[in-house]
Amino acid sequence: MTPPAELQALRDVSARVGRDITLVQGAGGNTSLKQDGVLWVKASGAWLAEAEQRDIFVPVDLPGALRALKGGIEKMPVADPAATLRPSIETSLHALLPHRVVLHVHAVNTIAWAACIGEEHEMALRLQGLAWARVPYRRPGLPLSQVVAEATAEQKPDVLILGNHGLLVGAEDCAAAEALVHEVERRLHLSARPAPAGNRSALEAACRGTDYRPATDEACHRLATDARSLAIVTAGSLYPDHVVFLGPAMRALAEGERIADILAANEAANLPPLVALLVPGAGAIVRSDIQPGAEAMLICLALVAERLPADAEISYLPAEEELALLDWDAEKYRKALATGRAS
Repeated sequence: MTPPAELQALRDVSARVGRDITLVQGAGGNTSLKQDGVLWVKASGAWLAEAEQRDIFVPVDLPGALRALKGGIEKMPVADPAATLRPSIETSLHALLPHRVVLHVHAVNTIAWAACIGEEHEMALRLQGLAWARVPYRRPGLPLSQVVAEATAEQKPDVLILGNHGLLVGAEDCAAAEALVHEVERRLHLSARPAPAGNRSALEAACRGTDYRPATDEACHRLATDARSLAIVTAGSLYPDHVVFLGPAMRALAEGERIADILAANEAANLPPLVALLVPGAGAIVRSDIQPGAEAMLICLALVAERLPADAEISYLPAEEELALLDWDAEKYRKALATGRAS
């Protein structure tokens, strides 16, 4: 199937936003282009940052996708039978919006606002002049598309703030959509709290004799050296990719507790090993076999947490939503792609 000429512009935009960790982390985010009844959308598990080097877009039958959405069907009809990748798990969301180009990013400033309760007035002031709407959290995919369909039945916003999730924008061309992403993030900018640097020697001592190591990026350590960030991320999960790649809520070592103690308790409870742990006052440690995408999610978590105002009331994902995400076939597939285990 021959891609439209403008798909190259979408590749370029996708790669630019995909390389910006404040907008996209790992395999998160997705982009799309509508042309002649076909929706070209990012494949599930693909990295936007690689859009210029790899074929990451899947052609979807747009009228068929809209019929599937109306009928409550999550699986989207691929327009090319030779396609080997699955469309993004959020394809129905892209099909729903009337805009020709749609960009969905996990922008850290937007996520911070989207995880706060009672900030609608301040958001409205900052986004004044833009056609925007905020929708409550729903699991990505069909449930999110259904609530967006309800919210946009009478208005057609160009900007959607997705509760506990991220940012969705639509425009008539790639340049306008990319500019809109940056404009929203500029308006929603939140200053990061300063925090002490991580204590690498203390982290290395804690990891000795285990399958863990200190996190590579300094931002990750601020999760444990900033008391407010530590309190936020150990109290619950802020957004879906946090749960899928890092597990529900971060675990911090208690005074005198060892990594081996936590691993033994997890094994006794038949729980999987923790991807990452926090050492209060010292920093973050991760499994030695952590995938790059998961470590990028840890960086994102740090960037979001340090932007949440000190007095903000935080909205966390309910336990049943965390369980649904961990047991969700679409996310298992996306995560398997990141580790090379997808069939």
